[in-house]
Amino acid sequence: MTRYVVGRIGQALLVLWAAFTLSFILLQAMPGDAVLIKFLNPELGLSADQIREIRAAYAVDSGLSVQYANTLANFLQGDFGYSMQAGVPVATQLATNLPPTLKLAMLGAAAAVVLAVIIAFLSSMAPFAWIRNLAQSLPALLISVPVFWLAIILIQIFSFRLKLVSVINPGPWESLILPVATLSVPIAAPLAQILIRNIDEIRARPFVGVARAKGASEIHLLWRHVARNALLPTLTIAGVLFGELLAGAVIIETVFGLNGIGGLTERAVSNQDLSVLQAVVVISAAAFVTINLVVDLAYPLLDPRLRTRSGALS
Repeated sequence: MTRYVVGRIGQALLVLWAAFTLSFILLQAMPGDAVLIKFLNPELGLSADQIREIRAAYAVDSGLSVQYANTLANFLQGDFGYSMQAGVPVATQLATNLPPTLKLAMLGAAAAVVLAVIIAFLSSMAPFAWIRNLAQSLPALLISVPVFWLAIILIQIFSFRLKLVSVINPGPWESLILPVATLSVPIAAPLAQILIRNIDEIRARPFVGVARAKGASEIHLLWRHVARNALLPTLTIAGVLFGELLAGAVIIETVFGLNGIGGLTERAVSNQDLSVLQAVVVISAAAFVTINLVVDLAYPLLDPRLRTRSGALS
């Protein structure tokens, strides 16, 4: 078990380092110059010597290997550098913009789980065949819906038509209703699809037939025998999908104009603020890796067969 845990943590750190390295190379290859975008403005009245001093202060003229080593060392110490445009530490910007994104991602994950369970339950236990057929077809439809289109449709229906949710000067919680709904749908759809397939597979196994022959009700069979076994394979895809929540939240924030990591990323891209972009990429990769690591470590705890196998390997 110890070898299993150490191996998974080592893989997670390797993936995180690879994400940092690849993002550093791609960001450095971007055309343009962030210093010139910011300071080469006649209204600022800066001379060529002053601009050279600014470039030296930000160490943008150092060799790529030196910049890479310095940036990696700073990241390991929790120092994400300074924003070229804002002139403040990137950590300060993240402390302001990251909490709204995390709130949106966590609420989206919770809503996605609830929606996926409801769809899977209706596909198996709905009293009418047409409801079961609709629930089984719904995930395939939701997966094919573009997120931008869904966001616009939700705004048109619930804000402009029904006037139930305001998108102009909304309250702190009201501003999250439509973004959470938009974020949860593309996560819930594949979760429900995998869960429905697993439920159908588990219900066809002999031990379920034995329990049914002993007089167990369908509800008892579903929650006592089927659900637990069907949830285990779903954890794998859930880890991948939940790892993408932060990236999805960034896109949705841009659509709804929320002041989170999405807005910060949009401004950083426009101004080529490489320090901010590097930090956003690393944080997104860290969220993805952490969630998948938690799922990997939780799997042996939920499945005794894996726990026994990993113990034998160690």
